[in-house]
Amino acid sequence: GSRAGTLCHHDVRIPDHLFSRMQNHDQEICGLAWSNNGQYLASGGNDNTVCVYNSLSLETPLHTLTEHTAAIKGLAWCPWQPSLLTTGGGTSDRYIRFWNATTGKCLNAVQTPSQISSLLWNQEYKELVSGHGYAHNEISVWKYPSMNKLADLHGHTNRVLNIAMSPDETAVASIAADETLRIWKLFPHRESGHTKITSDSKSRNSSPSIGFGKLRSIR
Repeated sequence: GSRAGTLCHHDVRIPDHLFSRMQNHDQEICGLAWSNNGQYLASGGNDNTVCVYNSLSLETPLHTLTEHTAAIKGLAWCPWQPSLLTTGGGTSDRYIRFWNATTGKCLNAVQTPSQISSLLWNQEYKELVSGHGYAHNEISVWKYPSMNKLADLHGHTNRVLNIAMSPDETAVASIAADETLRIWKLFPHRESGHTKITSDSKSRNSSPSIGFGKLRSIR
């Protein structure tokens, strides 16, 4: 995705790797995400829209979603429901929205207190993690599908830019504009016997022991 709103599709298996160009956003593309089964591609733009493409026909969006009122950077596909897309809006929106990619229907919308920069799913616990910028710079953990907030994780002193799940899905790494990388042990495997987050603990800080694992901060 480019600042001009162009989406370029590359096939790196061939020398002439630029496969196609699509111009369906009016402004910068802020985020891209393929569904786990490769059937859908979602793009979020600074024009407050989300485009959902079918992989068999990438030239024209299957759906153009316009309910957000700010740029969309956070995009995540549910790993156990391949057609469920989650999107997060910026400062003037602050909503997490859930979409059926087959129909284009918005299934749920949850308002948050901060701009949303990134989203990811944990399959074992059926939970959603959201990274936030202005005004609270936190990481939030939500239970799906109730969307009860399990915790707000504080420690970053500037906006969270991105979050990523570890390969074993037990830890989340966050990087922020405060120039630190933090690693949060959020999802111990159930057979390990370690304590997991509960809804009784709504807020955590950057203490080395935060109730559901260890946190490391790397500068």
